[in-house]
Formats: sequence, C-alpha cells, structure tokens
Amino acid sequence: MGSHQLTWLITGCSSGFGLSLTRAAQAGGHKVIATSRNPSRTPDLVAEIEGKGGKWVQLDVDSPQSGSVITELEKGGEQIDILVNNAGGSIYAPIETSTEEEIRAQMETMYFGPLRLIRAVLPHMRQRRSGVIVNMSSGASLDGIPTMGVYGGAKAGLDALTKILAKEVAPFNIRTLTVVLGTFNTNMPNSVVLGKTPLPEDYKGTFTEQVQGLLLSGKIKPNGDKDKAMQALYQVVVGEGVGEGHQAEKLLPLGSDMTPRLKGIQDYLGHALEVFGSVTNSVDVDK
Repeated sequence: MGSHQLTWLITGCSSGFGLSLTRAAQAGGHKVIATSRNPSRTPDLVAEIEGKGGKWVQLDVDSPQSGSVITELEKGGEQIDILVNNAGGSIYAPIETSTEEEIRAQMETMYFGPLRLIRAVLPHMRQRRSGVIVNMSSGASLDGIPTMGVYGGAKAGLDALTKILAKEVAPFNIRTLTVVLGTFNTNMPNSVVLGKTPLPEDYKGTFTEQVQGLLLSGKIKPNGDKDKAMQALYQVVVGEGVGEGHQAEKLLPLGSDMTPRLKGIQDYLGHALEVFGSVTNSVDVDK
C-alpha cells in the first residue's frame, strides 16, 4: 500500500495518538482527513495539517449522524482508503458505582461511534475492493485495572466485533487491524475523569481505592512514546519498515507493558484448558 498516496480518515486528531499518526501519514506522502469534536479549539493544528495538503473536519463520534461525514466526503470524491477509529477517553469508576449515564456515554464513544463509521465506510471500500479499518484498542480490553471495567468492556466489545468483521470483509480485500495499546505519554493520564458516585465505605483500603488515588495524583508514569508507536503503526498499515511482509496481520500490540499482559492472557486461557479440558470435551451429545 505504501507505493502510492492513500487517503486516511483519522478520528480524535487534536492531540495524542491521532495527531501523531496524522503527522506520520503526512510525512509518508499521504493525504489525511483529520477530525475532532471542536476544530476551533486547535486553529494552529488545523493550519498545520491543511497547510500540508490535508483536510480537517468537525466530527463528534457520539452523534448518531456521524457516519454522514464519510458519506458526504465520498460523495464529494474523497475516497477513504484507511479509517482509523482513535477518538475516545475513559471514565474511571468501579463497575458497581458506574451510573447508567456514564456507562452509556462510554459505550457511545468507544463502541457505537467507531461502529457507525465502520458501517458508513464499508460499502465504499467493498465496491473498490480495497481498504483498511484500524481500531485503537487498549490493554484494558485484555486485562484492565480496577475502575476501567466499563471502558475495557466497550473496547473488548469492539475487538470481538472486529475479529468477525475481518472474516466478513476478507473476500473484498478489506483488512482490519486492532491496535492494543499500553500506557503512553498522551493527554489521557492528565485528564482523569472519575465517576460521579463516591466509593462505598467497603471499598476503603482496597486496590480500587488505591488506583483512584494514583490516577488523581498523576503518579502512574507511562512507558510508551506515542510518536514511536504511531510511526510503527503507520509502517504496519502501509507495509513498510517493521510492517514489511506483515500486511495480513490483524493484531498489533504496542508498549512494553503489553508483553506481560499478553503472556498473562495466554496463561489464563491455558490454565482453563489444563483444569477443565476434559470437562470441555465431555459434554457433547452421545454419538
């Protein structure tokens, strides 16, 4: 894919991963349609990206009409080759105390928002028999810390959906890529939002309370460099550098803290098979 100019649509470009990936794609000679909820808040960034041949459009992924942005771009001749679902954020709260409003807000941003854009872009990619859908996920979808249950659940839901989507769209030469991210030097650690409900007394002294305290103190230091990560992601998408020969891969873990978490999942699944393997295979219909 790296041999010619591609058009990327990336959500959540006002900072963090979205901005880093936008710059990496532009540096590689590609066209980027960058999006954010309030472009007027970042006029310098808009000028930078558009000054390099890109386009910046307003997009609120929470809006039920968000998919119309893709429809209008395609209708206007902008063929989106790569969709990157990056926008998002976490509300940190135990599952028990998360309010209905908070849970639905997380699902809207982290699950329904990306899904709407995927469904909007797929007919165009399918007709062209070409395209890449990239979903930014999190280690929380594999094994998260307390207070990230709803966020991790939303991410895991999209991860599972994407595994099946990959099988559905493979005949049309459309690729999916789930990027599982560890902790990075984005704005996320500096913009912690706790749930509205105070912790019940029983949670005092628990790991959950300690996590909330660490989040608010800013003492959780990220391991990863967002620019290095997005350069790696760029290369994997276009099949250059570290991505050369790996264009068919569907899962990209990034961040050194992901290594023990991935091994932990291997152990978790392997342990279940070891303990219950015989039971698993003993409940079939008698033949």
